[in-house]
Amino acid sequence: MPVQSLFLTALIVDDYERAKAFYCDMLGFDCLEDSIQPEGKRWVVVKPKGGDGAGLLLAKAANDMQKAAIGNQTGGRVGFFLKTDDFVRDHAAMSAKGVRFLEEPRHEVYGSVAVFADPYGNTWDLIEHAVPPAS
Repeated sequence: MPVQSLFLTALIVDDYERAKAFYCDMLGFDCLEDSIQPEGKRWVVVKPKGGDGAGLLLAKAANDMQKAAIGNQTGGRVGFFLKTDDFVRDHAAMSAKGVRFLEEPRHEVYGSVAVFADPYGNTWDLIEHAVPPAS
């Protein structure tokens, strides 16, 4: 039986260094790769520390169509979801580093969540899932 997994998704950005600074310095992601490619491009892959999910390919916009998509890759919806094992810790650390949260933390039946924006306007959920009750 084939095994597949989503390991990488592209995020269109305006500048490699600006994007890398946000994701690595402010959010604490690891930079897994930053290599030079032809035509002045780079292959920049970042991923949350210790996570087992997909990484982000920080892809610099190369034309007007791509530039128009920066910050609106999901049509205004929350399109990215950062799972944490300690919402309070990570919300406080991210806030202290200047991450712009668009709402106060909410505690829903599925867990604790707050929406934040990257420097481009893409919206993310910081979420800690609720522990299911013991059966």
